[in-house]
Amino acid sequence: MPWLLLTFLLLFPYIVLLLLYRYWWSKGVSVAAPASFRPTIRFSIIIPARNEEKIISDCLQSIGQLNYPKELFEVIVMDDFSTDATVATAKQFSFVKVMELKTFLNEKINSYKKKAIELGIASATGDYIVTTDADCIVPTNWLRNFAFIIQQKPSVFIAAPVAMKEENSAIKLFQSLDFLSLQGITAASVGAGFHSMCNGANLCYSKEAFYKVDGFKGVDHIASGDDMLLMHKLYKEYPNEVHYCKEADSIVLTEPVETVAAFFRQRIRWASKADKYDDKRIFAVLLLVYLLNVFLLVLAVSCVFISNNLQLLLLALGIKTIAELFFLFPVARFYQKVKLLLWFPFAQPFHIVYTVIAGWLGKFGNYEWKGRKVR
Repeated sequence: MPWLLLTFLLLFPYIVLLLLYRYWWSKGVSVAAPASFRPTIRFSIIIPARNEEKIISDCLQSIGQLNYPKELFEVIVMDDFSTDATVATAKQFSFVKVMELKTFLNEKINSYKKKAIELGIASATGDYIVTTDADCIVPTNWLRNFAFIIQQKPSVFIAAPVAMKEENSAIKLFQSLDFLSLQGITAASVGAGFHSMCNGANLCYSKEAFYKVDGFKGVDHIASGDDMLLMHKLYKEYPNEVHYCKEADSIVLTEPVETVAAFFRQRIRWASKADKYDDKRIFAVLLLVYLLNVFLLVLAVSCVFISNNLQLLLLALGIKTIAELFFLFPVARFYQKVKLLLWFPFAQPFHIVYTVIAGWLGKFGNYEWKGRKVR
């Protein structure tokens, strides 16, 4: 009976939450800029980069093909102590301004990416900052859609969609599935004003508002969180001016990691900021998800000793999978990745294990990222 009760107490609120996310997702509307739209917003695109010589060219080429007036945007690549040809590669593009973090920083810090973005903003001439990563490809109407939102309503922060580029291996397929759920939750929660989530590969925010909330001050000691922690600072100050750009023509494509080890390092880095959110709603959601996955893992182990628990485990996994697929189907359709959902039930065991491990190590362990040990 205690096992059944715990299953209900964890699974029921989780299903309710997914149903809410599905409802909020369905309420979101397209924000595509019409052909007649004339933008007036000046943007500064900031790209932090560390040892990205192999892929930064593709990113900058996609930016060079933007359907946006050239006089209304600038591109700043912030090099983060690269030891390869990242700087030389970026300098081959005439429209790119390259700044090297090593010329500004002579001490060790815990968040080099935040410092790189902060210095990039300090030299930016645009009224709005747009960030992406050096391994990303941006769509042609990327800036037009941001400008359209800004010129339609007061906006200090806009989160926008991100997707994995490819699924040509098991780990990349899993990442794409996992990322679909994160992106769906982001669109649903931001659109509903429920809690603040985003991804730094596709963000837009007001330079003036950035300084009004003192930028990264107060969170600059945290290695991760240049996106969500900043978003929440702005959300607290401007709750009605944070939006989501739900538009397929705004999807930025990002590079998946190549190995299981790299995947775990990335997710541990993301999980490391889980208890740093002032937004208690985010923490409550993360805690619920974590506890549910821990319980399912314990329930699976208990089946070795309590044979009757196997039926409960299969029932719980079945209900969880159906509820998640119900939420994910319209999200996958938006990203044109519906076929990936065929693999979703088979990914459940790995998803549960990785969530438990990454969540624990994100809180209590150290990790390595971009060749650096991070505490």
